[in-house]
Amino acid sequence: MPGKFILALSSLVFISYGLVSLINPAVPAGFAGLVITNGNAYAEIGSMYGGLQTGIGLYCLLALFSSEYYRGGLAVLVIGLGMLAIARLISALVTSDPLTMYTWGALIYEAVTVMIAAIALRQSYNSVAQP
Repeated sequence: MPGKFILALSSLVFISYGLVSLINPAVPAGFAGLVITNGNAYAEIGSMYGGLQTGIGLYCLLALFSSEYYRGGLAVLVIGLGMLAIARLISALVTSDPLTMYTWGALIYEAVTVMIAAIALRQSYNSVAQP
């Protein structure tokens, strides 16, 4: 089942990266080429990369094990990660500065995850409509 697979993978990726980011915000900042110049920046990176990603990962984990949250978890991936991928692509196309594999790798991961989640979400509705 592609839905269970993408929820499991997403929970692993988001929780792992989120916890690393929460414990040490300098890690994701370094990957992205960001500089933490004050406490506000430290808190922002820790909360957005750490807290938010850990939360999304935990929701994917809940959706993996609870049929009640299954479609919601897939929808979070399609909408949330989909908008993240669109925004990343637009930003990548607008900048004249060179981009690293961090950006391209993240974009590929996001796009593939969204496609798999969208297919699984569509299949979940098709399976209910079929006798």
